[in-house]
Amino acid sequence: MFFKSALVLLLISFNVVANAAVKINHWQTSTGAQVYFVENHDLPIIDMAVNFPAGSARDTKATSGVAGVTRYLMTLGADGMNEEAITNAFADIGANLGGELDVDRAAFKLRTLTSESAKALETFNKILHKPDFPQAILEREKTRIVAGLQESATQPESISNKAFIQALYPNHPYGLDESGEIETINAMKRDDLIAFYNTYYTAKSAVIALIGDMTEAQAKTIAEDAAKGLPQGAAVPKIAEVTYPSASSEQRIVHPASQAHILLGYPGIKRGDPDYFALYLGNYVLGGGGFVSRLTEEVREKRGLVYSVYSYFMPMAEIGPFQIGLQTKKEQADEATKVVNATVAKFIANGVTEKELKAAKDNIIGGFPMRIDSNAKILDYLSLIGFHKLPLTYLEDFNKQVAKVTAKQIKDAFQRRIKPQDFVSVTVGAQ
Repeated sequence: MFFKSALVLLLISFNVVANAAVKINHWQTSTGAQVYFVENHDLPIIDMAVNFPAGSARDTKATSGVAGVTRYLMTLGADGMNEEAITNAFADIGANLGGELDVDRAAFKLRTLTSESAKALETFNKILHKPDFPQAILEREKTRIVAGLQESATQPESISNKAFIQALYPNHPYGLDESGEIETINAMKRDDLIAFYNTYYTAKSAVIALIGDMTEAQAKTIAEDAAKGLPQGAAVPKIAEVTYPSASSEQRIVHPASQAHILLGYPGIKRGDPDYFALYLGNYVLGGGGFVSRLTEEVREKRGLVYSVYSYFMPMAEIGPFQIGLQTKKEQADEATKVVNATVAKFIANGVTEKELKAAKDNIIGGFPMRIDSNAKILDYLSLIGFHKLPLTYLEDFNKQVAKVTAKQIKDAFQRRIKPQDFVSVTVGAQ
């Protein structure tokens, strides 16, 4: 067992496709699941991810937290196997079970040696098809989650993140806390998890990503087996559209922390947006490029107000946030915020220089091979492409799209899409 586990860890860190073209095959299973597959026999491993539109945006204010608890409890009891039996089943063959949850997606991941794939897939499919949602485990996890929420309610970073998202999405499920609320967690019942599973974990809504040491015929069998045991309900409808703020809003939350935690932002873009590459490159210059960004230059280098300041776009199924964040001494919070706003306003008015644009392109294009230098990274891209229905040539076209962006396009996109006069802002640790 030790040898197999060590081998899997070695394979995880071994780069296999740093400079290779990624040929993506796509099909649909007999039950309606979408499959995205890359064949790669360089290493004797198989990576698999199954994604569902079962993120926290499927919760309501009354059921906040159900999405996260459902996904997690699926891994803690299935088809009569308890959590210890599931853990041992994977550990005994050197396989790794993973997964994640965000506002849009719930995902399960499996990495296994090819030689042990049959055993690994048997347990993996039990988790997907026959979750038990044990009552005792649910009660244990509810206690743990409530304790975590109580702790988070004292932490300035958690407070600012929660307040910012709620202010940015006041009437949209994107504004819900992925972890839930104390009252909704305490009220959660096993039947809530079963109902959520049956509604959102359907075969028609599943996106299956596969990469590694298997033929297309083998991949089709694996995908078919994974999909046919899922609930055969209807496809999950799209998330509601996001509305934009009609005016600015500001929250100043008193907190004993020595530093003020400041977040500002506006609804940005969703996946597949035609402005994505212009905004992505522009933001690299504004605040996404670390120490070479405009925000760092103005707020940190020239004035010494912060150690770090950042900005980013988070494209999601619907319009995700454009967010700016910084921490500074309480007595400097107003000055730092003023400099940030002035820097953003100047950037939107004037755009980027050709020198800045070239440096951003060189960095992004030069670093792109590192994004696809392992099976695990490509697996994540397969999930992204499939879930958001991006072109199969997305990876092949990425650098071409970056190279085509002009300074005029960046200026135009920011002026159309980002409205600083309507920014949402939150300061935790205000004086």
